[in-house]
Amino acid sequence: MTPTDKSENCDPVCGMQVSNTSTHQFVYQQKRFYFCSEKCQNTFSDDPERFLNPNLATPTDDDIKVEYTCPMHPEVLQIGPGICPKCGMALEPLSPQAPGSSDDSELHDMEKRFLAGLALGIPLLLLSMTTDMAPAVIDRLFSLPIAQWIQFALATPVVFWCGQPFLERGYESFKTTHLNMFSLISVGVMAAWLYSVVALLLPGLFPPSMQTPHGLVHVYFEAAGTIVVLILLGQVLELRARSKTNSAIEMLVGMSPDTAIRIDKNGLEQSVPIDDVIVGDILRIRPGTKIPVDGVVTDGHSYVDESMVTGEPTAVAKHNGDPLIGATLNTSGALLMRARKVGSDTLLSKIVTMISEAQRSRAPIQKLADTVSGYFVPAVILIAVVAGAVWSVVGPEPRIAHAVVAAVSVLIIACPCALGLATPISIMVATGKGALHGILIKNAEVIERLENLKILVVDKTGTLTMGSPAVQHIESVGDTPADELLRLTAGLEKASEHPLAQAVVSHAQSLGLSLPDVSEFTSETGRGVTGKVENRTLLIGNLDYLRNQSIDVDTLSEGASPFLNQGSGVIYISDTHNPLGYIVINDPVKTSAATAIEALHQAGVKVVMLTGDNQKTAEFVAKSLDIDEFHAEVLPQDKANLVKGYQDGKHMVAMAGDGINDAPALASADIGIAMGDGTDVAIESASVTLVKGDLDGIVKCMNLGRRTMRNIRENLFFAFIYNAVGITVAAGVFYPLTGWLLSPMIAAAAMSFSSVSVISNALRLKNQSI
Repeated sequence: MTPTDKSENCDPVCGMQVSNTSTHQFVYQQKRFYFCSEKCQNTFSDDPERFLNPNLATPTDDDIKVEYTCPMHPEVLQIGPGICPKCGMALEPLSPQAPGSSDDSELHDMEKRFLAGLALGIPLLLLSMTTDMAPAVIDRLFSLPIAQWIQFALATPVVFWCGQPFLERGYESFKTTHLNMFSLISVGVMAAWLYSVVALLLPGLFPPSMQTPHGLVHVYFEAAGTIVVLILLGQVLELRARSKTNSAIEMLVGMSPDTAIRIDKNGLEQSVPIDDVIVGDILRIRPGTKIPVDGVVTDGHSYVDESMVTGEPTAVAKHNGDPLIGATLNTSGALLMRARKVGSDTLLSKIVTMISEAQRSRAPIQKLADTVSGYFVPAVILIAVVAGAVWSVVGPEPRIAHAVVAAVSVLIIACPCALGLATPISIMVATGKGALHGILIKNAEVIERLENLKILVVDKTGTLTMGSPAVQHIESVGDTPADELLRLTAGLEKASEHPLAQAVVSHAQSLGLSLPDVSEFTSETGRGVTGKVENRTLLIGNLDYLRNQSIDVDTLSEGASPFLNQGSGVIYISDTHNPLGYIVINDPVKTSAATAIEALHQAGVKVVMLTGDNQKTAEFVAKSLDIDEFHAEVLPQDKANLVKGYQDGKHMVAMAGDGINDAPALASADIGIAMGDGTDVAIESASVTLVKGDLDGIVKCMNLGRRTMRNIRENLFFAFIYNAVGITVAAGVFYPLTGWLLSPMIAAAAMSFSSVSVISNALRLKNQSI
């Protein structure tokens, strides 16, 4: 059972060579497999066939299960499509599906019922109108009693088959006490139909004032049938409109390629499903094809179109060592890449997950609609009862008929869904639009906060600047030559994670210098480092760090001053007794920074810069960009306190940063904005991620928030005004003054188009520029 061939000791998950002595082992089908880590072992043990026979692996039931939720009640979750038990709306997939893969059964069913209802409803309406306006014509054709029976025959299948979904949802709403729009529809439709059936079968029960000379009582079969048809039309239009709210994110889902070209250890190429690609695989990317997963270029040169995640139309040059984003398009040259992130770990998957969660989150403004909706349906039922009672007592003859019309109209015209959809539909459209512009929003509350943004706090390095510092000048003030000073400094700095340290190391390596080993390394965050290289103790950091070690820094300070005045950064080097020199490092300001800050000023936003750099460098950058306020030589632990200080002034404060040391401040701010080219820790701590990593993304983000909130208020205003005016007119309040009494059919048409109007208004966000 123990293999002796070295090839059999290849980790089947990551491909690493593993010794027989590895503690991570697993026996499958009487064969022992060895793994480099517990993670690889557990991954293999969960599904061995995935790695042993990738082409034969078939999806399990769990793979094809899709969770559905309600756009108005995100706490409602179930496997597969269905109906929300609270509001009766059709559920939607929790995670956006690829184009063409979503379940449209609800829409197709409604379309089928609508067409059937339309085929029966048109003759029903024409017969009813002719009976009312030209009864003599009907009497000559087949008599008025038969006309009523024909109306009954046409309306009944419309009510009970075409309107079956509404009646079932209405019944469930009363059964569960979650009253909703379908509670009102089912009661209204059944009231009109039952009244008409009683009038048809037992006209003698009604007072003589309600009977015609033929002994008949007016029926409302056409009202019941037409109400159902109009509501079906509204549902069809609403479902079609709702399907467009996720079009942006569905487009992103559909961008990922289905296969990848994998190169095995023998150099052979094989096309494999994208799900079979694992970390460490070498993949070939041909010109004109999409990058399958996130990774890094190992060979070749090309230009890659990353507009689908950054919103930037210009293709980006890619060389050996450059990162690649899955689902972006390789436009020209051929590349080899190593997979670094696959499956749910890719940037595209994280974008989809983040936006899906944001779309289901609740904005604070939604609380108003939720509170009103909680009392809405019971209040409407009460108003309908009161309206019917008043009309039956003091209304004109025939009072009972007028009472039925008023009560049914009130029930039918009321639309709680317009209130419930006003906020979530706008949020869904806005988050999808943001994603197409490289703006990833974690939750709906952030959108509301963006509208009131007053202070933006930005970290300098990587946010205002390119975040790719490079050595500009090396100055030795002692006997040590400049190249030797660089070699020793880089040897010590290679143990540091600071961006300036990495710039020194990269520069030394580019010159082919051999870097010495370091020992006794210590670091004082934000100040400097100390260590021993080639039996020589070096100190590297800012002037205060060297001063605290009793080093005379006057010579260093005087020599570096001109560079500081030009906005460059400087690190100072000494041994335990004497200064050795300094290295000037330049990190260029991003080209978009100046125009973005100007736009923020025009929007009334104050910009504050935080940096660990010295006063002169910070002042130069602040003046060149017209920044309102800056703080220099700020330690990482002080950034969060400064952010909180601005919040104490009762201002809405945003913090933009890209590094690990920015994470506490990002979490403390009202709005944390992470640059997408920053660290994972910063992105996790933030509430907004800008994939492109430019300041103009903040301007777009703020504009998106303001336009979305305006759109939500328009929706809420329309929903409130519609219901207030509609219910008042339907109840007959204006009848004594104007003679207006709303027909139930007109009420049904108005109700059907109210939700569609709210959704259509939200969809306008897709076409608005930010």
